[in-house]
Amino acid sequence: MKELKQIIHAFSLACKNRQRAALATVVHVEGSSYRGPGARMLITEDGMLTGAISGGCLEGDALRKALTVMMEGKPLLTTYDTSDEEDAVIGVGLGCNGIIRVLIEPLAPEDEAGPMALLQQVIAKRQPSVLVTFFSMDEKWSPRQGTRLLLKENETPKQAGDLPATLSAITKDAANIFETKTPAFIQYPTGDSAFIEYIAPPLSLMIAGAGNDVFPLVQIAEVLGWDVTLIDGRPNYANARRFPTCKLIVTKPEEALRDLVPDDQTAVVLMTHNYEYDKAILKAMLPLPVNYIGMLGPKKKLSRMLSELEVADEHLSRIFSPVGLDIGAETAEEIALAIAAEIKAVFAGKTGVHLRKLPGGIHDRNTAIVASSTH
Repeated sequence: MKELKQIIHAFSLACKNRQRAALATVVHVEGSSYRGPGARMLITEDGMLTGAISGGCLEGDALRKALTVMMEGKPLLTTYDTSDEEDAVIGVGLGCNGIIRVLIEPLAPEDEAGPMALLQQVIAKRQPSVLVTFFSMDEKWSPRQGTRLLLKENETPKQAGDLPATLSAITKDAANIFETKTPAFIQYPTGDSAFIEYIAPPLSLMIAGAGNDVFPLVQIAEVLGWDVTLIDGRPNYANARRFPTCKLIVTKPEEALRDLVPDDQTAVVLMTHNYEYDKAILKAMLPLPVNYIGMLGPKKKLSRMLSELEVADEHLSRIFSPVGLDIGAETAEEIALAIAAEIKAVFAGKTGVHLRKLPGGIHDRNTAIVASSTH
């Protein structure tokens, strides 16, 4: 989400400077690749790149093709085979061993239904979205391809131009994406394929505590693009001078959630070093759909708290205390790293093991294109 916001900001600057621009999107991958489907990069006519579609091996060629797209004014699907060691364009011996399809779309500032307008709608509200991008395997300059449709739960779809399939058919396929929260690649009777992408809101990190040991965790969270809220009852600690970029809630713990709406993309970390304050926040968070509640302190602190609150077993899987992954952390910075890594692992459904111990590849990029279930 942070990269998406950077792309939108860069496009805004390009429009202000009257520069042409194009958007490159990874729409399909077979085998291994550095970035997966949904990775995006903005290219402006002066050669500036924002975002990334690879580890650096594809960007130069994508820039050249984007300049052509800007001049032609129509989208282009380009295919890179990184397993081909004889490919002089992207270099030799990359070791990725994958086929990567990238859609490059020209951008028009006045197009209120174009890809950038739809992406702006994605970040406008803290709400899950499904974005539909069409591409043609057989006709790389097909004018029908492009980012065309945005769906949000309980909202009317917003589309750009004509669709290669019926809106009802696409909406039914998108409904499955909302349910599974995983992308899909659908082929419609017209021969066009669609990359249907689930985009979750940015992770929201709520930290109870505003002491000095919170600073490193706030800094790491901001680098990762997380939304950070600090909750503390001490105005001399929780203030804009100390935390200028955070949302601040300075109140008693029982009133802390009055102006907050935690959801399933929310992580909570209790680090006030005040037992009663932490306990009150924990009690308030347990009934909510928060998937991660971490707390500083030894196991006996948690055991006592759980006993006093009479916490049901069903909630225990969401509570992480002592908080953080086991990386030998001692300093505040190291502890912050351990906490952030654990949060990322939990929300990604991972365990935090050494990558070298994993069988097979790091990412499963094999993505088959299937016929729409509605036809």
